[in-house]
Amino acid sequence: MEDKQPIRLNERMHLIDGFDLGLPERTGTYVIDEKELTLVDTGPSPSVKHVKKGLAALGFALEDVKYIIVTHVHLDHSGGAGLLLQDCPNAKVVVHPKGARHLSDPSRLIAGARMVYGEQFDELFAPIVAIPEDRLLIKSEGDGLEIGPSCTLEFWNTPGHANHHFSIYDPVSNGVFAGDTVGIRYDQLVREGIELYLPSTSPNQFNPEAMQNAIDRFSAAKLDAIYYGHFSKSDHPEQALRQSEEWLQVFLEEGKAAMAAKLAPDQLAERMFDRVQAYLRTQDVPDDHEVYPYIRLDMQVSSMGILDTLSKQQQV
Repeated sequence: MEDKQPIRLNERMHLIDGFDLGLPERTGTYVIDEKELTLVDTGPSPSVKHVKKGLAALGFALEDVKYIIVTHVHLDHSGGAGLLLQDCPNAKVVVHPKGARHLSDPSRLIAGARMVYGEQFDELFAPIVAIPEDRLLIKSEGDGLEIGPSCTLEFWNTPGHANHHFSIYDPVSNGVFAGDTVGIRYDQLVREGIELYLPSTSPNQFNPEAMQNAIDRFSAAKLDAIYYGHFSKSDHPEQALRQSEEWLQVFLEEGKAAMAAKLAPDQLAERMFDRVQAYLRTQDVPDDHEVYPYIRLDMQVSSMGILDTLSKQQQV
């Protein structure tokens, strides 16, 4: 696949496409051009080569990188952090306190991903490189990180998608790097004028109440931008948050019906996909649109998280 030029989001921020799973506009790495050059999320290890090329295209050397922030330690967001760090001698990796141990000892992450992806694991994620503890910087709720004379990033604990998830508030743009905590943005549709934002409810720490709390917190902050892990920037935060909130209720409704009918995750995924497709048909999106493989993939993962959480709630 051919690398694209980094996407310019504003005068101090770019997005490098990491081609996660071999797909364009799936995940990306944000580059914040401040005194201390800062990256947000690396993608998995196969994305690192794209990150390096993107930094070079922007005129940066790997020695310039000072901070690599990972919103959470799911492999599609942070799996490449250790590999990239090997070539960034002046950088530290910034992580939530509950995620730090998984970066210094990724054995559990690897084992879990191998169970899900089987023989595809190496192609999608290898190698997973452990990060020395002295190169980790832990940040939690309310902590700051000064990356420039007029920019101190602020960290917000935002579980819902994962317990080890934080979001990063950027005061200069009045925006938040949201990872997955308030959903997924589909750039394939947005560039055609169709806004679609769906919650990401993957196993095994999906918590609907915590996710709603994160949506409410973002809404109360009156943001001007949300920077999504999947994928790129929304300039319409309130619209995006309301969509995620509404679809969260739709997914839970479908999940409860699936539990009652004793459906398998793939059956629930199909029902969720059908609901989304029915909505997009009202927006005149054709059934063969390029976005649908992305949505189908997300529904497969999200259905597992919904059934897992509803099952745990039943057991309480």
